[in-house]
Amino acid sequence: MSKLTKNSLEQSLKNLLKTKPLNRITINDLVEDCGISRMTFYYHFQDIYDLVEWSCLEDAKKALKGRKTYSTWQEGFIDLFHAVYENKPFIMNVYHCVSMEQVEKYLKPLTDQLLLDVLNELSKDMVIREEDKQFIAKIYSYMFVGVMLDWIRNDMKEEPKTLVSRFGKAIQNDFINALKRFRMDTEYTDQ
Repeated sequence: MSKLTKNSLEQSLKNLLKTKPLNRITINDLVEDCGISRMTFYYHFQDIYDLVEWSCLEDAKKALKGRKTYSTWQEGFIDLFHAVYENKPFIMNVYHCVSMEQVEKYLKPLTDQLLLDVLNELSKDMVIREEDKQFIAKIYSYMFVGVMLDWIRNDMKEEPKTLVSRFGKAIQNDFINALKRFRMDTEYTDQ
C-alpha cells in the first residue's frame, strides 16, 4: 500500500506540473488530487522536494534496469536520457524551480552507483581500495552528470544515443587505465 500511495503522489505531482510551476504546487494540491489526507502525505514524504527527489530516483532506477556492467553501461545511460526526456515537463519544471545543485543531487547517486558497479566488475581480479574505486566512479559521474545537465539546459535537443556514444569514445579504456593506476597488487605509490 505504501508504494501505491507514493506512486499516486508521484503521478499527481507530474500531472500538476503540466499546469503549474513546482514552486506554486502545495501539499493541499497534491492531497486533493490524490484523494488522501495531509497526514498520509507526511507519512511518506517530508515535503514536496522530498517527493521530487524520490520520483527522480525511482524513474532513474527503472531506466537503468540492472544495466550496470561494462558491456551495458552505455545502454543504461541512454535509457536514463530517454527517461528524462519522457518526463520532460516534469524535469524542466524541476530544473527551473530548484537549484542546479539540487538536480545534480538527484542524478549523482545513480550514476555513482552505476559506475561503481562497472568498476567493481572490471577490478574483480585486482586489489584496489574501495575508497579509490569510489573516487574514480565520482570523477566519471561528475563528467556524465555535467553532460546531462548541459543537455537539459539546452532543452534536450541532442540525440541521447549520440551524446552517450561521444562520452563513451572520450573515456574509452579510461576505466581500466584508472583502475590500473590505483592497483595495490603491484607497486602502488601515491604520486
